Amino acid sequence: MINFDAIRNADVATSPFTYLAGSDVVSADDGRRIRQDYPAITKSGYHPLSRLDVRGAFGELIRDLQSAELADILSDKLGLELRDKPRMITVRKLSKKTDGSIHNDSLSKICTFLIYLNEDWDAENGGAIRALNGDQSMDDFAAEVMPTAGNVFGFARSETSWHGHPPFEGERYVVQTTFLIDQAALDRKENRGGLQLFLKKLNPFAR
Repeated sequence: MINFDAIRNADVATSPFTYLAGSDVVSADDGRRIRQDYPAITKSGYHPLSRLDVRGAFGELIRDLQSAELADILSDKLGLELRDKPRMITVRKLSKKTDGSIHNDSLSKICTFLIYLNEDWDAENGGAIRALNGDQSMDDFAAEVMPTAGNVFGFARSETSWHGHPPFEGERYVVQTTFLIDQAALDRKENRGGLQLFLKKLNPFAR
């Protein structure tokens, strides 16, 4: 499913932090197949893979994201050692206006790799992730990646890895693979994700 050579050939930048941006990692046809088999997500936000229905073309994508080959490539491209690190996969289908504000990832994350799956995109609508030059302005950015099928954005977490996207509300298909420092960090995040889903079920009108 994944064209690993497209990731190997992706451009890497080291300022303002180390990141890669690539395209054609999945084909447009495979993007359509993945969306057809996508989990039935009805709430905004990222949802833990362990609590979703994984099948068909979506399952093929997940198997590639869980592969040793992806860890090898990202380790080499980003100057990290990810081969023995646990990874967490989370899945988004819907965004709300308050998502995507400027942020940096927690210290428990080593690397995040995002693969986008929308059929097309109008940049004027917002929702395109940006590698930011700092934590003050969404408009001060070094790179921008549209969330169309086959585009990817991966980065090494650092003190300067600020990122985000302009506000967008609607369907925004993205699968996020995060490499974590250890199994304990993975367990904490999986448990927290389960608690958040439980609270949303208690209050279905919560955003």
